[in-house]
Formats: sequence, C-alpha cells, structure tokens
Amino acid sequence: MLAPPDDIDRIMSVMERAFPPEYGEAWNRRQVSDALVVGSCRYGLIGADGAEQLSVEADTAGFFMSRGILDEEELLLFAIAPQYRRRGLGHILLTRFISSAKGNGMSRIFLEMRRGNPAAFLYAAHGFHEIGVRPSYYRTSGGNRIDAISQELTFQD
Repeated sequence: MLAPPDDIDRIMSVMERAFPPEYGEAWNRRQVSDALVVGSCRYGLIGADGAEQLSVEADTAGFFMSRGILDEEELLLFAIAPQYRRRGLGHILLTRFISSAKGNGMSRIFLEMRRGNPAAFLYAAHGFHEIGVRPSYYRTSGGNRIDAISQELTFQD
C-alpha cells in the first residue's frame, strides 16, 4: 500500500513519541517508506478521537503496519503515542486491524515484541498467545539483551 507522504509523516510522528530509544525498535522513515512500497504491506491510523480517517489538522494518536503473506499476517509495528494511552485507542486500533485481517481472508496473525513490553496486556486481551521465544534478540543502547516473544492469534471458522 503506497502511503501518501503526509501519512508517512503521521506514522513517523507517532513512532518518535511512542518507541523508547533505548530499545532500538523504532523504524526510520526510509524503512517505513520502503515497506509500504511492497504490495503485501499495509497500515492504519487512529486519531485522538478514535477516528480512522484523520483531518489535515488532526493529531495522529497511533498506527499499525503489517505484512500479509498467503493467509497469514504479521503485525510489524503497533504504537499509540504516550499522551493518548489509557483511553482505549489501542483496543480500538487493534480491533480494526484484527477485523480487517479476518476480512482479507487471513487465518492467523503473528507478532513479535520484546519481553516486558507494556503492550503485552493489550495483545493478551485480544486473544494473542505466546508461541516462542528468541533469547537475547533485542539489544538495548546500554548493551543489555532482552528476549523477543513471538505471539499468534488464530481465527476459528
């Protein structure tokens, strides 16, 4: 899904606010742009009011980016800016993402996150469960290593 430059600006704005720099999880603009050129990648935005379609002047509260292959989709990035957390926007955005994945014929969704990621409760609330661990996958800016937790959500017919 080719994104207009202002949507990439919106994604980058949330990315800069939402991802703590010490974990090195944030993507740069080039990585986001390149991923969205690939036909199997897509994204969604959410405004502070929960809107999916944002006006020009509206602040972007969050976004997701994903990649679909055959009947599986991987949630590559998911973020809500800190000032908009604890308002239910993460639940709204994740619900939209899951619903659209189902609507696109996906049978399961994968994601990977660092151990201790505060979003773990959100994913669990939507039915994701752990399927594997990559020991010491992430490296912090201080040199510490953190496991990556692989999770999936499967859809029942």
